[in-house]
Amino acid sequence: MNILITGTSKGIGRAIAEKFLACGHRVTGVDLLPASLSHPNYTHHIADIVSDSLPDAPFDILINNAGVQASGRDIEVNLKGTIRVTETYLSPAMKSVLFIASASATSGAEFPEYAASKGGVVSYMKNVALRMAAWGGTANSLSPGGVLTELNRPVTDDPEKWEKIMAETPLQKWATPDEIAEWAYFLTAINKSMTAQDVLVDNGEYARSNFIW
Repeated sequence: MNILITGTSKGIGRAIAEKFLACGHRVTGVDLLPASLSHPNYTHHIADIVSDSLPDAPFDILINNAGVQASGRDIEVNLKGTIRVTETYLSPAMKSVLFIASASATSGAEFPEYAASKGGVVSYMKNVALRMAAWGGTANSLSPGGVLTELNRPVTDDPEKWEKIMAETPLQKWATPDEIAEWAYFLTAINKSMTAQDVLVDNGEYARSNFIW
């Protein structure tokens, strides 16, 4: 299948791209940064999802992963940019759309505009799912809690903050990008019957929901 993934140069997006490539799919990545992947089935497109031109090839699966945090552009990029990308490709040819949201979409326990942008993404996902149901397509969102990425190093590299975070996390760990990629693959390439759902993967943190930074 042909897969479009936004935000593939690092972190969760790169891990998702690697998972699909390992499973034999063709992947197109969109990112502001240059490619960090080299694979015969990978094509990289440098673009801002808010304003730049987007790839014009047809795609079977769309994974909206690109996003920013506490940037001053969180709603513009995370919500409006995601809507722009999705509406560009939404058609009966699309089998599945996945939105990488955030645990903060449910808990609200993060930077205000970031939490609002991700909450908007989850609501928009349900709108997309209702429309895609007309041709049997699925749309869901995946809401990770803490993930061991470069974006989160201000807390993962701070022993005092990390200790406080683990006190709020029943399973005493964060997910890896590869683990989130497995969820993303299941929800799009394998799942055929679940739609309009937000899947929370946060090691139990929502049970407590105190934001530490």
